[in-house]
Amino acid sequence: CTHYLFIVVVAVNSTLLTINSGDYIFYTDWAWTSFVVFSIANTLMTVVGAVYYLTFTGVPGTASYYGLIMQVYTWVAKVAWFALGYPVDFIVHPMWIPSCMLLDLAYWATKKNKHSLIFFGGVLVGMSMPLFNMVQLMLIADPLETAFKYPRPTLPPYMTPIEPQVGKFYNSPVALGAGAGSVLACTFAALGCKMNTW
Repeated sequence: CTHYLFIVVVAVNSTLLTINSGDYIFYTDWAWTSFVVFSIANTLMTVVGAVYYLTFTGVPGTASYYGLIMQVYTWVAKVAWFALGYPVDFIVHPMWIPSCMLLDLAYWATKKNKHSLIFFGGVLVGMSMPLFNMVQLMLIADPLETAFKYPRPTLPPYMTPIEPQVGKFYNSPVALGAGAGSVLACTFAALGCKMNTW
């Protein structure tokens, strides 16, 4: 029962993350702030669930399975948005599987040591997720350009594109996201472990 309930929670939260991470946020005045928040939110969703699932089963590889479930559900959500009429490149889905694989690797390489999982796994996920997500963003079509080409009446007001203010931000959003993520992910991983002791 717990297993299937957990999968339902993963499905719902993964879908919500996908819906709330449309590409347009990265091309507004708040682009870089949004990406850092986006990185932390993804790290939280990934680490807490994957560590809980991993320590619950005690089998290295479970975190990757958890990431796969999240990825499949976000692909489904992306197809659903596409079916509603949005351009396929307008919705981004976070990349979870590679970071989850690093979590499995940390757990396996330290012979199932929970403290190593918390510190090493947390840092690895926190630092890798912003990188994977930004690489994905660079490989897709420019969402701002897509949005301007799209018929205006079909876009809700909050999705109306805003021209970026070039040169307004100087810090790297990947570095900020990775720095914040690597610190917070250790806490998230500890929470995931703690969930198995209640």
